[in-house]
Amino acid sequence: MTDMAGGTKRIDWWTIGLWVAQLLLLVAFGAAGLMKLTQPVAQMAAMGMGYVTTVPEWLIKFIGTCEVLGALGMVLPSVTRIAPFLTPLAALGFSVIQVLAIGLHATRGETVMTLPANLILLALSLFVLWGRWRKAPIAPR
Repeated sequence: MTDMAGGTKRIDWWTIGLWVAQLLLLVAFGAAGLMKLTQPVAQMAAMGMGYVTTVPEWLIKFIGTCEVLGALGMVLPSVTRIAPFLTPLAALGFSVIQVLAIGLHATRGETVMTLPANLILLALSLFVLWGRWRKAPIAPR
């Protein structure tokens, strides 16, 4: 790549990595949240989400709402540059969700199946939190 002065323009790998992480979190949490908001508890339990039968349904819907709102907050504020400080806050929320999920699954003896995914989502969330707060914040309009 070259800039207008004829010099070489550097690729900003941090920004590319942060956008990839943000999009992965958008898809993962958006899909999980929509499922929690639209599927009956029995159907989620049949898909292997055994914990849904042991917690109140309102809590499942609340978590699903938080996941969908967080998924939107992962990308929309950054793309529009309207209140981009919301993106690292969404990442903080996802980090909290993952820590709580790890605890819940550990108490149920489900960490063998869930821990790898939880740790990956936690790492992506912490990366976006750090990256959009410190390394490559997005300036507001």
